[in-house]
Amino acid sequence: MPVAHFLSRCLSRLLAGGLLAVLAGPLVAEDPAFSIQGFATLGATRSDSRELEFVRDLSQPRGARLEWTPSVDSVAGVQADWRLTPALTATVQAVSRYRHDRSYAPELAWAFLRYEATPELSWRAGRLGTDFFMLADSRLIGYSYLTVRPVGDFFWHLPFSSIDGVDLLASRVFGDGVLRGKLFYGAPSAHLPLAQEQWKIDDSPMAGGYLDWQQGSWQWRAGYAALRFNHDLPLAGTLARLLPEPWLAESLAHLKTAGRRSDYYSLGAVYDDGPWQVQLMVNRIEQQSAAFESSHAASLLLGRRFGGVTPYLGYSLARSSPKRERLNPVVDRVMADSHVQQSTSTAGVRWDVARHTALKFQWDGIRAASTSLFPFRDDPAGGRWSGRMNVYSLTLDYVFR
Repeated sequence: MPVAHFLSRCLSRLLAGGLLAVLAGPLVAEDPAFSIQGFATLGATRSDSRELEFVRDLSQPRGARLEWTPSVDSVAGVQADWRLTPALTATVQAVSRYRHDRSYAPELAWAFLRYEATPELSWRAGRLGTDFFMLADSRLIGYSYLTVRPVGDFFWHLPFSSIDGVDLLASRVFGDGVLRGKLFYGAPSAHLPLAQEQWKIDDSPMAGGYLDWQQGSWQWRAGYAALRFNHDLPLAGTLARLLPEPWLAESLAHLKTAGRRSDYYSLGAVYDDGPWQVQLMVNRIEQQSAAFESSHAASLLLGRRFGGVTPYLGYSLARSSPKRERLNPVVDRVMADSHVQQSTSTAGVRWDVARHTALKFQWDGIRAASTSLFPFRDDPAGGRWSGRMNVYSLTLDYVFR
């Protein structure tokens, strides 16, 4: 295990223990340097598909079909910030949501120390949110989004929301704009469900950063990250049951992920002047492993606020490139699971019914090729479906400070 990864994990656990001690001490709780805030989303989601289940992201082993379910979008979290010194702050955020092991067990989303060396330079160590994709670090806080959830076509290929590691942030004012840059190193804090197995990626090293320019109502960001997997997909048992011995070793070698890399490139622009909101984002993910297809995605969102009501429209698409290598039908089927060729039209309305409370209704119309299976659950036999899915979502978002 890399030293930085080990130290960040120890720090996360120490911070979590420190938070419990703080919460237990009423004298510390009255300290103005200590604050608690939280968020919650109560959601209900259904689709009109009998073939596939709609999921929010790849961490969810099951999703929504014909019946309303709260599991896709419901989440609750609490965050504590404690200013230890004028330059040093501790932050812990715990959340409960539907997770890879089909439970709602609380988990640490953030747990880090932040040190401000100067007003323009700071570093953090511990469990950190991922933000090399624009708007990615607050994906669990529904209230922070105009839409019910982050755009799936754009964010589905980023299956984790935090890393254990360190980052360095620098900023500089130029005229009436601010330029920010960040570098980070760590490992994702996630397991991904694959059928009845779990794929371990929480000790896979990852490094990257972004450049961000903010001026007036505009914000622009370019990001990059590279993730090198330390473990293969948990396919050995399944392939052993389906393939004769002479093909097994060759098939596992062909689908190898350990030592292979994923490269994430992204560009984003956000405009927000109060009444109008516009978001435009594009990404490209290059996959070295034959088990996954490289892909690109784009998303456009437009909203207009009228008092407390904000209707919005969106359009997104995702495309991947099939691998040319073919070994046998079993391996081909595994490779086809990462294929995506679809677009999504979105229409919704957000009603800020009270301070820090928002009610949202959203329709997503997914139109895909019959072979586009990523990232849906319960893939049909033969790897094909109708390619049409309508998703209906209703959420109540709340934050407290």
